[in-house]
Amino acid sequence: MADNSQAKGGKSKKQLKKEAKEKEKAVKREEHRGAVNQNDGMQTQEDDCSIGQYGLVGLIQSTERPTQEYVHVRDLQSTLAGSIVWVRARLHTSRAKGKQCFAVLRQQESTVQVLAQVDENTSKQMVKFLSNISKESIVDIEGIVHAVERRIEACTQQDTELHVRQVFLVSAAKTKLPLQVEDAARRDDLPDAEGLTIRVNQDTRLDHRILDLRTPANQAIFRLEAGVCRLFRDLLTVQGFTEIHTPKIISAASEGGANVFTVSYFKGQAYLAQSPQLYKQMAIAADFDRVFTVGAAFFRPTLSQSTQRVGADLVGPGSTLMSPHSSAKMGGELGIQGARQRPRVLLVEPPLKDVALEPQEDDTGQVFRAEDSNTHRHLTEFVGLDLEMAFKWHYHEVLDVIGNTFTQLFEGLQEHFAAEIAAVGQQYPVDPFVFLSPPLKLTFRQGLDLLAEAGVHLDEEDDLSTPDEKLLGRLVKKKKWSNSYDMFMRGEEILSGAQRIHDPDMLTERAKHHNIDLIKIAAYIDSFRYGCPPHAGGGIGLERVVMLFLGLDNIRKTSMFPRDPKRLTP
Repeated sequence: MADNSQAKGGKSKKQLKKEAKEKEKAVKREEHRGAVNQNDGMQTQEDDCSIGQYGLVGLIQSTERPTQEYVHVRDLQSTLAGSIVWVRARLHTSRAKGKQCFAVLRQQESTVQVLAQVDENTSKQMVKFLSNISKESIVDIEGIVHAVERRIEACTQQDTELHVRQVFLVSAAKTKLPLQVEDAARRDDLPDAEGLTIRVNQDTRLDHRILDLRTPANQAIFRLEAGVCRLFRDLLTVQGFTEIHTPKIISAASEGGANVFTVSYFKGQAYLAQSPQLYKQMAIAADFDRVFTVGAAFFRPTLSQSTQRVGADLVGPGSTLMSPHSSAKMGGELGIQGARQRPRVLLVEPPLKDVALEPQEDDTGQVFRAEDSNTHRHLTEFVGLDLEMAFKWHYHEVLDVIGNTFTQLFEGLQEHFAAEIAAVGQQYPVDPFVFLSPPLKLTFRQGLDLLAEAGVHLDEEDDLSTPDEKLLGRLVKKKKWSNSYDMFMRGEEILSGAQRIHDPDMLTERAKHHNIDLIKIAAYIDSFRYGCPPHAGGGIGLERVVMLFLGLDNIRKTSMFPRDPKRLTP
């Protein structure tokens, strides 16, 4: 007889009864949960007074064009107090506190504080929606402009804030970013108002350059850089210069030697231009009289032995033989020998201090170039601002034009880009750039006299010791002088130029001396066989000028996507 306590399947009646009760409880729990969710949904629907005033925009596919107008954050002034405006900007930061959410919107370099708080027109769901949006997301916000009694020091718009009426997410950013823009915007020398000392190193910045470029300082740097190009063009155009565009793929190294990039060109090879030097001169021979160009140039760092520039050049504070425009140039730095030799002239920015040099020269007068561009002021690709002009009797005619153009350019930057200069100074505080108008000119003899006044007595044939070079820059090691010049900012070279050889026979002789293949530069030399006026010119690196004008410590800060021996991306 079977045990009454045992049921089918080997389970006791007690176990079956227990399982039945568990199932019954589970059913009741589900019913209760469904009822609660239904009630909550009804309550949410009833309590959310902001339905339709917040949410996702969705992918914009140009299917419609609303008529609403947007106001730039920079224009949110106290004069707009009481106005209802739309703003599209990035969510810089946000902080929820009780029934309020404080946020900062950023549009380019401008920031404004935003406040959303629960009231009869704003639901807690809308406030929560805003507080949950990830940093760097793009949002549309409609709000009322309010004037504030206490200045908001953390924002550029310090006398206004925006009270939210509607908020829509246009483009969401990842919640976990490789760097925080607010961290990248911190000053290097001081903790911020909250005592944080978080900093973003240079490699991280450059690896994630898109985020780094969003900082107010970087926005200002590249607007000012655009201003340099615009002023350079405008100032030269009104002086009768014509802008030209020269080839960047060339048949021979424009500055000789190994410091060039070789590229395959169909069945042969070509080079990336180090400068537009040859083509500027050919344009002068073609009667354009005054020309300039703005364009990319390339410099390949290498360890090589190469011939020093002919003629002993007076080089001012902070110069280097490896600047993009100062290595054995065929047209510019071959030097003028013979009649009408004059000392080299340099333009410097006072005071003469804070210079550092690394000369490497052997007994033969040859320079071993070993710079690898892994320095604070070198790039393998840079933007060159170059000019060339014919003169009547003296290359100082060109020197005067260049010097005056620079002073007018600096004056223009100070006049039209004061806000950008101030924005950069907020993150990178430095002494303002000081210059003279007209620019200061020093001859070689005057440079030696300055050293003598400082207690350093040298003859014109003497070499300089390292301390002397740090005081006044590299001076020339031989007695012969060339008709050439260097220009400096904050003790560092920005321009190297010279009177060019415009005699084809002399040019051929100098080309042979530098072991340059005459066949590859035949068109260049031939351009002087048809008559060419005496001329001179020079070139500057855009990124270096901006770096020194703003007092920045690294040229990579002024190159949007810098290229050096270790960086080819992004």
